[in-house]
Amino acid sequence: MQSGLKSTVPVIGFCAYSGTGKTTLLIKLLPILKSRGVRVGVIKHTHHRFELDRPGKDSYELRKAGAAEMLVASGRRWALMVETGDDGDPVLQDMVNRMDQSVLDLIIVEGFKHEAFPKIELHRPELGRPPIFSEDQSVIAIASDDPTAYDTRLPLLDINDPEAIAEFIGSILQQK
Repeated sequence: MQSGLKSTVPVIGFCAYSGTGKTTLLIKLLPILKSRGVRVGVIKHTHHRFELDRPGKDSYELRKAGAAEMLVASGRRWALMVETGDDGDPVLQDMVNRMDQSVLDLIIVEGFKHEAFPKIELHRPELGRPPIFSEDQSVIAIASDDPTAYDTRLPLLDINDPEAIAEFIGSILQQK
C-alpha cells in the first residue's frame, strides 16, 4: 500500500461514516496498545467548528484578540491552538508534521478518509451505507460486526474485538 505521507513512524487511519463507532473503538483500543508499550499519537478530523477553551479564559481571549498560535502549558500537559482561518479541510501531512514523532511509535488518524494512507475501514452493514474499501485502495483491512457481508481479500476484523484489532496493528508495527 503506497502512502504519500512522510512520517518517521507508521500512520494508520480509521475511516468510516459518521455514527459507525470510530471514537468508541479507539477509546477501547488505545489502552490495549499502551499496555503493550506502543506510544500512540492521535489525529482526529472533525467537520465541526470546535473550541477547546471557552470565553472568559485567558487563552481564549488572547487567541480571539489576534494570536495566530496560542500555547497553554502546565506541569501536567500543554496544548497548542493554531488559527487557520476558513481555508477548508486541514491537510493530513501538515497535522502529521505537527506531531512529535520522536516520542511516538504510531500515529492513529481518525477520519481524513479521502486522503491516501493505510486505513482500517469500520463498517456496519445495518447502517445501510456502502463500504469505502471498494472505492479506496488505501484500505488495508475491514473491521465489521458482520464479516460475511464482504467479498474481498482484505483482512476481516471483528469491530467488537479491540484485542484482535490491536494484534493486527501490532503485526503492521513488526513489519516496520
